[in-house]
Amino acid sequence: MSGSVTERERGAAWLAGAGLRPTRQRLSLAMLLVGDGENRHVTAESLYVAARAAGEQVSLATVYNTLRAFCDVGLMNEIAVDGSKSHFDTRTDDHPHFYWEDENRLSDAPAEHLRISGLPKPPDGTVVSQVDVVIRLKRA
Repeated sequence: MSGSVTERERGAAWLAGAGLRPTRQRLSLAMLLVGDGENRHVTAESLYVAARAAGEQVSLATVYNTLRAFCDVGLMNEIAVDGSKSHFDTRTDDHPHFYWEDENRLSDAPAEHLRISGLPKPPDGTVVSQVDVVIRLKRA
């Protein structure tokens, strides 16, 4: 028997690590998101298309609700690029993103040269919880 982890096992472990019950639909979406061990940037629509292509009978509303549940327990981060569409990232550490305007695509950007300084003082009774950096790109 091989020592490799299957997509199903990886997806189930991802859900279990956050205390989420592995329903059939959650598990199938988790397998698409982390089954191969790679990080993903998806929209609800792109994940819906991938799920349907994999033979999963799932509604777009279920995909949205599942992504929200994954974000609520810290499995994913939501990145709002503009007011019309959110992207979801399985990589949850702090890191910047490139947004490819011509392709409506998000990718990780290298962080080694990024410096953020001079943030405004937050209002009384609040703290800065996160700073999102999205660098918008278009072809020259």
